[in-house]
Amino acid sequence: MDSLDSVAANENKGKLGKEAFLENWISKITSLNAKDEASFDVVFNWDESHGIPGAFIIRNHHHSQFYLKSLTLEDFPSHEGPIHFDCNSWVYPTHRYKYERVFFTNKTYLFDDTPEPLRFYRNQELKNLRGEESSGGMLKEWDRVYDYAYYNDLGSPEKGKDYARPSLGGNSDYPYPRRAKTGRKPNKKDPNSETRLFLLSLSIYVPRDEKFNQVKFSDFIGYAIKSIGQVFVPEIKAVFDKTINEFDTFQDVLNLYEGGVRLPEGQTLDKIRAHVPWELLKELIRSDGERFLKFPTPDVIKEDKTAWRTDEEFGREMLAGVNPVIIRRLQEFPPTSKLDPQQYGDQDSTIRREHLEKNMNGLSVDEAMEKNKLFILDHHDALMTYLRRINTTTTKTYASRTILLLQENGTLKPLAIELSLPHEQGDERGAVSRVFTPCDDEGVENSIWQLAKAYVAVNDSGYHQLISHWLNTHAVIEPFIIATNRQLSIVHPIHKLLKPHFRDTIHINALARQILINAGGVLERTVFPGKYAMEMSSAVYKNWNFTEQALPEDLIKRGIAIPDSSEPHGLKLVIEDYPFAVDGLEIWYAIESWVKEYCCFYYPTDDVIKGDIELKKWWKEVRDEGHGDLKDKQWWPKMETQSELIQTCTIIIWVASALHAAVNFGQYPYAGYLPNRPTVSRRFMPEAGSAEYAELEADPDLAFLKTITAQFQTLLGVSLIEILSRHSTDEVYLGQRDTVGWTTDDRPLAAFERFSAALVEIETRITERNDDVALRNRAGPVKVPYTLLYPSTSDTSRVGGLTGKGIPNSVSI
Repeated sequence: MDSLDSVAANENKGKLGKEAFLENWISKITSLNAKDEASFDVVFNWDESHGIPGAFIIRNHHHSQFYLKSLTLEDFPSHEGPIHFDCNSWVYPTHRYKYERVFFTNKTYLFDDTPEPLRFYRNQELKNLRGEESSGGMLKEWDRVYDYAYYNDLGSPEKGKDYARPSLGGNSDYPYPRRAKTGRKPNKKDPNSETRLFLLSLSIYVPRDEKFNQVKFSDFIGYAIKSIGQVFVPEIKAVFDKTINEFDTFQDVLNLYEGGVRLPEGQTLDKIRAHVPWELLKELIRSDGERFLKFPTPDVIKEDKTAWRTDEEFGREMLAGVNPVIIRRLQEFPPTSKLDPQQYGDQDSTIRREHLEKNMNGLSVDEAMEKNKLFILDHHDALMTYLRRINTTTTKTYASRTILLLQENGTLKPLAIELSLPHEQGDERGAVSRVFTPCDDEGVENSIWQLAKAYVAVNDSGYHQLISHWLNTHAVIEPFIIATNRQLSIVHPIHKLLKPHFRDTIHINALARQILINAGGVLERTVFPGKYAMEMSSAVYKNWNFTEQALPEDLIKRGIAIPDSSEPHGLKLVIEDYPFAVDGLEIWYAIESWVKEYCCFYYPTDDVIKGDIELKKWWKEVRDEGHGDLKDKQWWPKMETQSELIQTCTIIIWVASALHAAVNFGQYPYAGYLPNRPTVSRRFMPEAGSAEYAELEADPDLAFLKTITAQFQTLLGVSLIEILSRHSTDEVYLGQRDTVGWTTDDRPLAAFERFSAALVEIETRITERNDDVALRNRAGPVKVPYTLLYPSTSDTSRVGGLTGKGIPNSVSI
């Protein structure tokens, strides 16, 4: 298609060359596993007077679809070097489309700079992706429609009230980011809910180009089967040991990794096979000839099987574990609540100075606060409003506050844990709280302290999975992906900048709605909020703030960083050995520097930004549609200046890449051993004089195990997070792109090379910090070096697995 001359009589479309056909296509067949590629020759007849082609149209006259990776025009007259078209799209037979499939060259254009002959196709392609000519109804696999919907597909109201869930999004009670539309029919029982596919179906609609490739999807099948608890017949629950659904000793837990758990023989195994396809059962049971369910040994117990129980490790994981984004500096004492006292009574903390100062190395509370040495892990307010309902289920847990002291050696020392419950006589009467402090003795008081830490870990595990991980990365990014495909042409510079950071996210989120966060799904079965999990995440979303997702802003808000012009980048960390923050800031500023160079090339002045009509529509749709429940918040950038564009794009890339890596890939290394990160507590703290207290005195390990996640939930939960923690073999890491010539502009390409080189230098510095024994939080008592923000830009091996390091470009698992 001509990019120079247009034909007015043909709606100003570019002139088309003559049709050309694929040569020798029938003699080239790619393998079914999709690992192989096939290249074909095409000879085009082109009139040189038409100039350089700017796009091409392709028509598939076969009966099945194919994946078109790229087209390269070689030896083109009057053009230096090949002309490249990155396509990366599935092309279905022509009868599936009401329009032409058009692909543009790798040139990058703002709308006003687009050659006139290509503008029609640029606009038409966006209309197609918005589904403006779609016939409506349930979207099919060949549809390329990006649109918005509420989270109204999580429940199955036709199964009864236990499976009904509120629709999230579109109302002030349950605000939520939007998801991608599927077009399925309303549920007959509840018209506000969308019908669901049957449980084992993974064919939920997402635009075809957003789906996993065949290799990754095959890997994902194992994850799917492990996530569906009800396919296991009751017999599998009872085969593990004499105590149904309980671990009797810590050795029983270790056997999951050291020896495995023998699965049933004979009729019981036959029943399981009848419910689960054999190929999937092999994934589940990791059969090596002996039919044992065996998991890889998590990093947290590889070097030392008991170091996870130390107070130092308990504090260190708030800085370098799987959820290092919650801890904040204590700036008022006692800690106060932000809950409405009219509705919830007095929710302020009952922790007092005498609880803390006996373990503060001679410091007073006031002195420690003045020296920025007191910190808090506070889950009280987020959980208290749901706690009464949660505790009506099999879960029995508390809302917790934990106060810690920053010691001279840089480690955090827990001083007190407060566990709170709603008042039995009503919420308006406030909280009923108990405070626990460390005990060095080996008696029952030490066992109670260990249990108190376990309740904190349960709080933190649930908040991590629902908020830090699901809501603050997976859910909040999806609206940006939808808006980008609907409003920014594929040749738009911001589309090209962000596209690598959107890979596979819509698909993984759709699969999560189908088998993970749905009513009765694996998250409800394994994490303590149970059926209230997603509703609780909606309550937290009410206070979500886009600009505070910037790492520097987040650290300042939490009191972890203080503005200081004498420090690099103008920030001083009050905890100098805070691995997530130290490594994260290096990654953040590398991203910001790259984004700044890139954006300033295409937008040399603020006026260019103000004049970009596609950018305006994109940002308006993100606010008004994608995050529509928060559209009136004053913190939204106006998108009128270079600094606003740079900040916005940096935040999007940070959240999709580094933040997600930090809260996702450490799950198996730390939580694969459930006693370290239990997801459920099943009974309250034992009261003196009770049978549970006597059991705690007689056998503290058994009492601990009977309090935390049960055996079958453990197997299900560990199976899930093992898959979530694996890097795929087709991973593309931060600082890498899967296509080399993604733009024809030299300066952005050179800037990207500098970005990649900066990330490789960061890898070296992270390794050096991990080797520095003076930095005790880098590895801690468990001897697990902090590598969750190691970029792996230098890794081109495509090996994948449970590496515990690497920042993929996108939220892709």
